[in-house]
Order: sequence, then structure tokens, then C-alpha cells
Amino acid sequence: MTCESEPVVSMRGITKIYQSGSKDRTVDVEALRGVDIEICQGEYLAVMGPSGSGKSTLMHIIGLLDSPTEGEYILGGEPVVGISEVELARVRNQKIGFIFQAFFLLPRLTALQNVALPLVYRGYNDAKRMSMAKASLAACGLEDRMHHFPNELSGGQKQRVAIARALAQEPELLLADEPTGNLDSHASDEILNLFDHLHNEGKTIVMVTHEHDVGARAKRIIRMLDGRIEA
Repeated sequence: MTCESEPVVSMRGITKIYQSGSKDRTVDVEALRGVDIEICQGEYLAVMGPSGSGKSTLMHIIGLLDSPTEGEYILGGEPVVGISEVELARVRNQKIGFIFQAFFLLPRLTALQNVALPLVYRGYNDAKRMSMAKASLAACGLEDRMHHFPNELSGGQKQRVAIARALAQEPELLLADEPTGNLDSHASDEILNLFDHLHNEGKTIVMVTHEHDVGARAKRIIRMLDGRIEA
């Protein structure tokens, strides 16, 4: 796929080799084998494939949670292979919003406090953090749940808080890893409807899922097999 403007993600020849086995005998495992991919601004992309296909490894590398063994990766116009851990943390914080299956909300903080917490790393004062967090929660339909704790929220509401937390950082890219995996069908539809809305607003979304009906909501699907893009 060719983007009309500079792609948000551009990868060339991405490989990832892990070492598996005991201390006395290790075996190289190729999780990714020369992946080339471009993700355009405003795209809604699903990454699918069976267990062991490489989709989670690809997601981790896109999200700068892991580094490729070889290859070139440019994120938002910035080369990110080989940069320091400090720089990786800066790019992650500024450019990527993460949405995980397990929500990862802190139980002793309210929804508002959970959403505002990552903004500390941007250096914003309390008033600005709270203002941005409130706006993000409102965009996710949670105006009446801002002061609730996670144990007072349904699964779908928890995931919407997690989405609000990712959006509050105004990232260039939203990464969603099995975002409906812990939800019932009704809550899953709510989350996918929210993703549709965010896509229509121009957000760039990459979602890893093994559920075909979930993947079908995206506008483009990449299918992984044995560490390569199959289709």
C-alpha cells in the first residue's frame, strides 16, 4: 500500500530472532522474517494470524516495546532502530497510545486519575492534566464515570477508560492488542463502535486480534503466517 503522504509507520526488512533453549544449547527462533509494511495516516488496520505467526512480535516492535534484529523502522518520520532507551521512551510517550486486553488500570485511582497519570511524563501541571483527561473521558462517553474506581466499572467501561488514557496523550498511533478479548459481545460492540468513531475522526489505529468478526471492522487486514505477511 502506498500512502499519499509520509506514512506513520514504515518498516523495511524487519526480522526478529529469539534464542530459545537451555544455557548449554540454544536454538534461534525466527519470529519475524523480513517484514515490509507501511501504515498510512488515518488508517484502521487489523493484524491477524494464528498463534506463533508473529503478529504479537510485530505489534511489540511497532510499539517500541521490543527491537528488531535487523531492518529499518521509521515512526512518524523518525528512525527508531538503534536509538537509546531514553529516546525510545520519549518516542513511545509522544507518538504511541497503547490499549491492552487487560486494561491495566490502577485500582486505587479513579478513572480520571488513571487517564491523567501518564500525562505526568509530559511535564504538564495538575490543572492541564485533569482538563485533558476530562476531555478524553468525555470523548469516550464516560462523563458520568470520571470519579468511579475500576471496581465500580463494567468491563466495557474499563476498556473505554483505557482508550481514553491512550487518547489523552494525543498520539500519532493507537495500538490495540486484543482489545475485546476480555469483553462480552455487547461490550465488544461498544468498543468497536468507538474505534469506528475514532477512525472517522482521522485517528490511526492498528489492532491485533484473532477474532475474525473483530478484524472485519478494520479497513485493511494483514494476515501473518510463520513470521511473514501472508496476505
